Amino acid sequence: MTSGAAKLASDFGISGASPEYEVNYCFGQKGPKGLVKETSLAELFHRYADILWDEGHHKYNVKAFIGELDEILLGARFSTFSQDLLDSLIGALRKRGNSNATINRKMSALSKLLRKAYKMGEIHSLPEFRRQKERAGRLRFLEADEEEALFREIGIRSELFLQFSIFLVDSGARLGEAIGLKWNDIHEGRATFWITKSGRSRTVPLTTRAKRVLKALADRSPGPFGDVDPQKFRAVWNAAKQDAGLGDEEDIVPHILRHTCASRLVRGGIDLRRVQMWLGHQTLTMTMRYAHLATHDLDMCVPVLERHLAS
Repeated sequence: MTSGAAKLASDFGISGASPEYEVNYCFGQKGPKGLVKETSLAELFHRYADILWDEGHHKYNVKAFIGELDEILLGARFSTFSQDLLDSLIGALRKRGNSNATINRKMSALSKLLRKAYKMGEIHSLPEFRRQKERAGRLRFLEADEEEALFREIGIRSELFLQFSIFLVDSGARLGEAIGLKWNDIHEGRATFWITKSGRSRTVPLTTRAKRVLKALADRSPGPFGDVDPQKFRAVWNAAKQDAGLGDEEDIVPHILRHTCASRLVRGGIDLRRVQMWLGHQTLTMTMRYAHLATHDLDMCVPVLERHLAS
């Protein structure tokens, strides 16, 4: 362990011992559960990642999150993950410029990993994870002319990525959901997404444009987008974004296609409950981010105010 890691270890009671160094017993309600050995975040992730997270983009992100936290700790080893240690990690992330929303995502991954380790008797106790207050930032979506310009530039670079983008914006699917789609998930003009963030499947009807895309990709196996590489797609997206004149906007990332789908549904008069079902949000709170777009819902208020003025 480096001198910096040694200081961190000293500050928070973390040891630099070898993996086989036995600390003491972990006790449950029925007595000692077994010897607790010092471990690190990297080791815990290696041990439990395949149990806790399915293969895919989310697991890739979690690996990066845990790797960053382990790097902040300089790979230090512990048998107890204290509240002070957790608070120090949050402070370090904030100094790196992480927003509260980003910190919450990283803490969610850490919490899930530590809960598993505690359940398995790998660590003594768990700290209290407090959700950081997130600001309701501006919700960006593509207008029709922006979509046209962006998709034109994507099509110049890759026909497959253009078809992928069209399917995403018309279905509201997340990248991983669309990539995981199999042909037997598509039936009678509808697509069923089984690999979802919430763990709950959902089925959405397809637009004429989305159906044309799938028909053009009918020779691909085992699904239309199974060989799409998310990193290559993002690279093409970023290059196309620059040439479409949208390069200065940080919010224009592939996930904006899902926001765009939702915004079109809401502005078109679809009620928020149906939009929630379409997007697969677990709670209506997530869908309420789009509520400000439902301006037609307030039109009935105007006659009431005018009636008062006329009296």
